[in-house]
Amino acid sequence: MGLFLPASRHGESVHRDKENLPEPWLRGTHTDLPAVTRGVLHALELAREDVHLWCGRLSDAQIQMKVLGLPSLAFQLRHIAGSLDRLLTYAEGGELTAEQVADGRSELHASGSRAELLEEFDKSLASSAPRVQNLAGRDLEAARFVGRLKLPSSLGGLLVHVAEHTQRHVGQLVTTAKVLHELRASGGISLP
Repeated sequence: MGLFLPASRHGESVHRDKENLPEPWLRGTHTDLPAVTRGVLHALELAREDVHLWCGRLSDAQIQMKVLGLPSLAFQLRHIAGSLDRLLTYAEGGELTAEQVADGRSELHASGSRAELLEEFDKSLASSAPRVQNLAGRDLEAARFVGRLKLPSSLGGLLVHVAEHTQRHVGQLVTTAKVLHELRASGGISLP
């Protein structure tokens, strides 16, 4: 399955075959894990591939830019990373630390270079995967509670939310990155 990359600096579309690999969920990996756990890991793998595909060629300024009222890519990267940590803390039956709460509040003001933000994002995915694997085989109906209001959920509900929340924000990130690439290619705005 080929993937279409953002337009090159000269405006033409770039196509990359990506070694004919299907999406992670179709690669036959993690077959030793239960379906929910496997699905979460595949969602995290797809998130990494999509983020690097769409952010890898952007400048530091583009990563920080807010365009058309959309949150910056820096925010999306930082929010995905922080949310994974917070949601998995709840899935593990824990409560957030003061540091996790403070980190969550600071996500809107995410700063850093593209390289720094991608490194932080990658580290978050790398540390999340074993945490997800450690939850394999546990009772998905086990009660879990979210936030200071202790809203009711379950282990399964949190694991599913880890996958869908990550993918929702990656989708927003990809859309924003496409807008940035299109605006640059069309001369709509001057981007570094």
